[in-house]
Amino acid sequence: MESKNMSTKLADEIAKFNNLQKEYQKVCTTHQQLDEQLNENKIVKQEFDLLDESSAVYKLIGPALIKQELKEAKDNVQNRIKYISTEMKKQEELLKRIEKQQLEQKEVIGKLQKQG
Repeated sequence: MESKNMSTKLADEIAKFNNLQKEYQKVCTTHQQLDEQLNENKIVKQEFDLLDESSAVYKLIGPALIKQELKEAKDNVQNRIKYISTEMKKQEELLKRIEKQQLEQKEVIGKLQKQG
């Protein structure tokens, strides 16, 4: 009876660990997508920096291209870069927290395996 209870507890702890791994993968995917968006926006910023103030810039809104002021477009890109950078930092902190939880969960599983 004791062994059955122990194996159930071990299975529960392993399930928790597996859930942490799934969550870690989701956060990694999100972080990777944010990194791609950040790189794209940095490239756009570099392109904007090459333009002079009289250059025409167009923004795609639905099916139409709408003329936009260069300064406004630069500001929008800069704001996106700041936002994406902030979101990436949040994701990195979340990854660290999940890694810590995984280590703690491994210790719990290890102790249960030694007891069983």
